[in-house]
Amino acid sequence: MEIIKTDTYAGKFAAAVIDRLPDFILAVVILLAGIWLIRRFVKFLHVRLHRNSVDISLSEFLISIVNVVLYVLLIISCATRIGIPTSSFLAILGTAGLTIGLALQGSLSNFAGGVLILLFKPFKVGHFISSSNNVSGTVLKIDILYTTLKAGNGTTIYAPNGPLANAVINNTSDNETRQAEYKINIAVDSNIDTARRTILALLDSDPLVLKDPKPAVLVGSLAENSIVLVIRAWAKNTDFWPVYHANYQKIIEGLDAANIKLPNATPQINLIQNPLP
Repeated sequence: MEIIKTDTYAGKFAAAVIDRLPDFILAVVILLAGIWLIRRFVKFLHVRLHRNSVDISLSEFLISIVNVVLYVLLIISCATRIGIPTSSFLAILGTAGLTIGLALQGSLSNFAGGVLILLFKPFKVGHFISSSNNVSGTVLKIDILYTTLKAGNGTTIYAPNGPLANAVINNTSDNETRQAEYKINIAVDSNIDTARRTILALLDSDPLVLKDPKPAVLVGSLAENSIVLVIRAWAKNTDFWPVYHANYQKIIEGLDAANIKLPNATPQINLIQNPLP
């Protein structure tokens, strides 16, 4: 009886295999064709990303993600073809993905920010930036999760890409030229034209100050006991700080030599009344 039962099970299995043989053959064909197509598509994607100058770290990560997703879809397609139920498998993947997403919510936000930064490039390595969330420095490295900057005092800053991508970025290195602006108060009885000619002559004598756009000296406002002059001069981005600091001192010294005085501080007298005994 046992032999007959075994033969019966073997016969049913053989019949099932023979019945499913075309599906198995088709699944193997789909698998081989899918592997060939995935490799061709990944190679094509790699070439396109390289031609569009996408950052190497972002391109490699995107290619790996696309590769994994396509192979998972291919395996599910082959499993469905040979009759394996995939609903439970998809449910497990969905639950696992939701759990991992909730656990790594902050990291996923940083990852999304890193993708946006590397894709749209609001700043690059070597740029000096400052953001609305009080992060400033020279960009040393841009990774998927963090951006590394060097602050002006020499310290290293690791800024998460999520908040950085959502902040207002002031990129002072993105253009070839940059404007240096000074605000200097002169005494209210000073000759404005003399002050303007003196300052413009000093700026014109500096070879690092650009002649186009021309430097300008404007009356910004009137204070209580002084006139506020707004001085604007353009320089190459690489020469900005030498131009800014050197000309600040030259302007102060030049105004003093031209007898243009700076306003004196208004003395304050505070009367303290002591109660009589």
